Amino acid sequence: MSLTKNPNVLKWVDEMVALTQPDQVVWIDGSEEQLDSLRKEAISTGEMIELNQKELPGCLYHRTLPNDVARVEDRTFICTSKREDAGPTNNWCAPEEMYAKLRPMYDGVMKGRTMYVIPYSMGPIGSPLAKVGVEVTDSIYVVLNMAIMTRMGKAAFENLGDTSNDFVRGLHSKADVDPENRYICQFPEDNTIWSINSAYGGNVLLGKKCFALRIASYQGKNEDWMAEHMLILGLKKPNGEVKYITAAFPSACGKTNLAMLIPPEGYRKDGYEVFTVGDDIAWMKQGEDGRLYAINPENGFFGVAPGTNEKSNYNALASTKKNTIFTNVAINNDDNTVWWEKLDKNPPVNATEWKGAKVNGPEYIAEGNNLAHPNSRFTAPAENCPCISPEFNNPNGVPISAIIFGGRRAKTTPLVYQSFDWNHGTFIGSAVSSETTAAATGAVGVLRHDPMAMKPFCGYHMADYWGHWIKMGKKLGDKAPKIFNVNWFKTDDEGNFIWPGYGDNMRVLDWIIKRCEDEVEAEETAIGYLPKAADLNLAGIEDEVTPEILDKLLEVDKNLWKNEVEDLREFYKQFGDRLPAEISEQLNNLENRLNK
Repeated sequence: MSLTKNPNVLKWVDEMVALTQPDQVVWIDGSEEQLDSLRKEAISTGEMIELNQKELPGCLYHRTLPNDVARVEDRTFICTSKREDAGPTNNWCAPEEMYAKLRPMYDGVMKGRTMYVIPYSMGPIGSPLAKVGVEVTDSIYVVLNMAIMTRMGKAAFENLGDTSNDFVRGLHSKADVDPENRYICQFPEDNTIWSINSAYGGNVLLGKKCFALRIASYQGKNEDWMAEHMLILGLKKPNGEVKYITAAFPSACGKTNLAMLIPPEGYRKDGYEVFTVGDDIAWMKQGEDGRLYAINPENGFFGVAPGTNEKSNYNALASTKKNTIFTNVAINNDDNTVWWEKLDKNPPVNATEWKGAKVNGPEYIAEGNNLAHPNSRFTAPAENCPCISPEFNNPNGVPISAIIFGGRRAKTTPLVYQSFDWNHGTFIGSAVSSETTAAATGAVGVLRHDPMAMKPFCGYHMADYWGHWIKMGKKLGDKAPKIFNVNWFKTDDEGNFIWPGYGDNMRVLDWIIKRCEDEVEAEETAIGYLPKAADLNLAGIEDEVTPEILDKLLEVDKNLWKNEVEDLREFYKQFGDRLPAEISEQLNNLENRLNK
C-alpha cells in the first residue's frame, strides 16, 4: 500500500512498475519492524552477512561483484536538452536519446523481483532547505543503506505534501550488474536519475552524489542556493561561541579527518571543541539575517574504510561500532568481525578477503594483495559519531563564517592564505587542483584540476556554476563568508611532509576564525593574505615546525606561481566564452601582482 496521496508520486511509481514489471511492490515506511524483516531476508539469501552482534551490534557485511566497486565516471551522464548546458567536464547525451537507450534495458528487468519504493528526505524533516526524493530499486542493500544515509520513510512525504511535484525521481535496478551496460544518468531538467547494472553505493544510493550534488547543484542555480561537495564543522571556542566552517577538498586530501578533527591537547585544555555537522555535502542558502546557512542533507557517513584507524580518525572509527553496513572489507573468521588495511598492524590469519576467498591474511598481504578493497566502505549513522554537532538536525542549518578550499600540492601553495574578496575566493576555488600520488597513477606529481572538488559532481556547465558562485556573492554582500585556501601537503626536498597535519590542522582553523573576527592582521602577498608567523599557535610542536620550516610552509615562490597562471590559462580555455569575466579578471590580476 502506498504512503502518500500525492498524485504526482503515485503516477510516476505506476509508470516505473509498468516499465520494470516487478512481482511485487513494497513501500518503505521507515519502521524498524519493516527494516528488521528486510535485514533477516537479506541474511537468509546471503545478500548480507550478519557480523558478531556482541562486538558489532546491528552491523552487517555486504560484498559487491569485483566489476562493481566504485563510481564509474565514464558511465555517468548529464542529460540536458542542449549539449552546451552540460559543459566540457561532463559526459553528455540528449535526454530522449538516453531514455530510448535505457528503456529496453529496464523493460521487465524486475520480473521475479520485488520493487522497493523508498521515500526519503535530503536534510532534516521540516527543514526549509530539505528536498524530497523517491527511489525505486530491486536491491535490499540500497534500502538498508538509504535507511542510514537519509531520513527515510513515510515522514519524508510530510515535506512534499499532497500536491507538490518537486521531488527527485530515482529509478535503480541492479539488473545483471553488467559493466558493459552500466549507466548512471542524471536528467536535471526532469528532476530524474536512472541507474542500471550497478549494485555499488555511489552508483545506486541515488540520494548521495546523484541527487545531493548533480541534481541539487542544478536546482540551486535555478533557486538561488548552493549544493557543494563540502564538509561542515563547528569550532567551539573557550567562551562557548561556535563558529561554522565548510571546506572542499579533492579525494585523498583529508576531508573526513578535518570534519571529525580532535584538537591538540593544549587546545582541548583551553576548552576548544570541534563538532561535525557533515563530512561530505553541504546545502547552503541565504537566511533571513542575510548570512549563508548550511545543512548536511545526509543522515550518515559513507566512508572509505582502508586507512581509518584510532590514530588517523578516532571519531570515524567510533561511528562504525554499531548499526553499520560494511562493504568489501575483509572478515576475521575467528570472531566474525571486520578488518581492513591500516586498521591495525594485525591482519587476521584466518581471513576472508573482500572477494570471498578464505586466505591467510599476513601471507596474502605479503604477496602484494589487499584483504579489503582499496575503496571498501562503511555506511554508518551520523548519530554514532562522538563529535556529532548538537545542531545536526537544526532545520534552519548553521551560519557559515568561512569557506575553505584545499588540494595536495608539494611546493606551490602555502599552508594557508585568505582571498582578497568573494570573487577572488571563487577564482581560488575554480583553480583547485591536486598532484597525483604514487598510489593513484604511474606518474607522480601530475596536476589534476578539480574545481571546488566538484568536477565529477557538477550537474551543469562548470563555468556557469562559477557564475552562480559570483551571483551568490553579490546577493550575500558584506554578509558573505570569508574564503581561504589550505595545503596540508607541502614537502621538503626528500618528499617528507613538513606540516604535522591531523589534529594540528586546528591551529590553521584557529587563525582562520581569528581572521573572520578581525582579531589578527595578515601579510598581503600576490596570491592573498598570509598569516604573520607570530599569529599561528605552534605551542607543543615547536620542535617539528621550526621557524625555518614555518618559512617554507608560508613561502610564496613567484616563479612557481607564474607557472600556475600559465597552467590555469590553458585549463580555462575549454570553457570558452562561458568563462565568467570575473574569473579571467582575477587571473589577470594575479599575473599582474606576480610581475610587480
